[in-house]
Amino acid sequence: MPSGSSPTSAPTAAPEPPPAPSQPPPAPTPAGRRHGRARRAGQRAFGVLLLARFALTAVFTVVLVVSGVWAAWDDASRALAPGDDERGTITLHACDDEACTGTFAPRGAPPGEDRREVTMPQPLGREPGERLSVALRPGTAEVVRTGAAGALYAALPLTGALLLASVIVAGGLRLYRVAAVTAGVAVTALLATFVLW
Repeated sequence: MPSGSSPTSAPTAAPEPPPAPSQPPPAPTPAGRRHGRARRAGQRAFGVLLLARFALTAVFTVVLVVSGVWAAWDDASRALAPGDDERGTITLHACDDEACTGTFAPRGAPPGEDRREVTMPQPLGREPGERLSVALRPGTAEVVRTGAAGALYAALPLTGALLLASVIVAGGLRLYRVAAVTAGVAVTALLATFVLW
């Protein structure tokens, strides 16, 4: 650099322009307001429909299970509770696909006395000569098996209702754990019925 010359000064930065004032959001138009109200109304209606579907499905499931209990109660209670039913044993003579016939001997009766021909409804195979504990339906010639096997067999309507209810609970209510437990109880009862009968 030649002597006597002054150094060149660095150029100064231009000042930044002031920020533009923020613009207020545009006011919603009447059409936008109507669209928002319609969307909220649609969401509320959809929620009400979902709630109604859940409630109706739950009520139907409860009615189904209660119907199973009602159908099974008479024979199941007769199989478990002594009540006023006449109890005894049946000696099977013949069986078909729907029932077995045999001789009913009341409990405590002397051998060979007070025997009568009775029918025991049952779809599972039996052999003539078998003896089973039964209870006589009052005023009829029909007996039901007593004990755990008889109670489980009498509860088959409830078992079927639980199986169907598990499908409804899983598909309609989306309660998968409850459905799995319900189906497990029903399948266990069904298997126990066939094992004990």
